[in-house]
Amino acid sequence: MRTFVKKNPVMCIAISVALISMFFVPPDREYLSYFDFKTLTCLFCTLAVVCALKNIYFFRIISSKIITVFTTVRSAILALVYITFIASMLIANDMALITFLPLGYYVITSTDNHRYLAFTFIMQNIAANLGGMLTPFGNPQNLYLYNYFNIPTGEFVSIMLVPFLIAVTMITICCLFVKNEPLSIRRTFDAHLNMSRTVIYLILFVVSIIIVFGVIPYIAGLLIIVISLIFLDKSALKTVDYPLLVTFCAFFVFSGNVSRINILHVLLDSLVNRHTLLIGAISCQFLSNVPSGILLSHFTDNYSSLLVAVNIGGTGTLIASLASLITFREYLKNDPQNIKTYLKKFSLYNFGFLITLLVIMGFLIGF
Repeated sequence: MRTFVKKNPVMCIAISVALISMFFVPPDREYLSYFDFKTLTCLFCTLAVVCALKNIYFFRIISSKIITVFTTVRSAILALVYITFIASMLIANDMALITFLPLGYYVITSTDNHRYLAFTFIMQNIAANLGGMLTPFGNPQNLYLYNYFNIPTGEFVSIMLVPFLIAVTMITICCLFVKNEPLSIRRTFDAHLNMSRTVIYLILFVVSIIIVFGVIPYIAGLLIIVISLIFLDKSALKTVDYPLLVTFCAFFVFSGNVSRINILHVLLDSLVNRHTLLIGAISCQFLSNVPSGILLSHFTDNYSSLLVAVNIGGTGTLIASLASLITFREYLKNDPQNIKTYLKKFSLYNFGFLITLLVIMGFLIGF
């Protein structure tokens, strides 16, 4: 039980607060209205297809070939960070980190540059959290808010473009401070792509994306992807991040119940409407960005500020984002003796990004 809780802390917290909220609002028929089934379906489909691509080493092969092009530590770290950054826009931040953190570890350790491991992991983590903000499916909270408020795709991108560009600039500047030392990778990942499966999985990935945009009904898309993977790769369905889906369900219950508790509803309604950006970013530091997005969406129509808040709010504390916990768990596994140093650097960089982005966006759109 202890191991399970350590492995899935956010899910356990989500279930706990959902159960507590049920004492104040006993289960009834209205509970069914809490769940955003389209968001859950879109998230499941994307995760399943990404797992299938990962099982044929698609991401690792492509990334390994890209990394071997670079000849300095600085350029290699920049490449790792940018790959994670771009991937988070396409396959969601959590999956980007699960896929590319091992590659970062492989590149850094295989070239005897262990002193850069903490920095590389932290920059990959920030890149995943902030890179995913540009697309509706880049971060789980984006997918929820995109569907909940029915935000037009063009407007969504325009809202997130400025903080996205600021984040890109800040991440690049941080990486440019790395010494431009020669780099020699002694080992490469020796495997070949299964082209037929790659093509099929990429088609399924497109299907999972167009479900988000409502091109096809989400039930139809779910059936296409599940049936295809049953025949092509059942293990992909088994390795989907189900704790993330359960976390969503638990926070749907929690946020739905909170919105029905009159005292809390009045208090949150007043605070969130006055200071959406600030309250949203602070909430992420204690509740994490996904539950903050779900909860606060019930108390404001200012979705542009809320979107920015729960994206930049993913930086800061270790629990501000599930992605940060994934990175911490991966670093702990690979370099446990230097965990204090990692946490110090993590806090320094993450709070630096959070404060900078919060101040700039506060002046641009209001706190």
